[in-house]
Amino acid sequence: MKKLLYALALVFTMAASANTVSAADKSPNAKTEMTAEQKVQLEKIVSRVNEIKAMDKSDLSRAEKKELRKELKSLKSQANAIGGGVYLSVGAIIIIILLLILIL
Repeated sequence: MKKLLYALALVFTMAASANTVSAADKSPNAKTEMTAEQKVQLEKIVSRVNEIKAMDKSDLSRAEKKELRKELKSLKSQANAIGGGVYLSVGAIIIIILLLILIL
């Protein structure tokens, strides 16, 4: 009986979370404008990423490749920060839902 109850609770939470996620989408008309400084920063990031993509990485050492990967990750995080917005992973949404269920 407990397994059935847990399975029903899981199905209910998944169904409720799917509606919440789709309702949270922004309309395409609600885009925020970037300042001139943010545009310049974004152009620098894009040009650096293009330089890294154009590199011949076959003659780089393992440590140099690792540094390039770290740099690309940091550039990606900077670009996401400039673009703004709040992003929640599926795991974070599930944890939030479980916490709400436990509290209520």
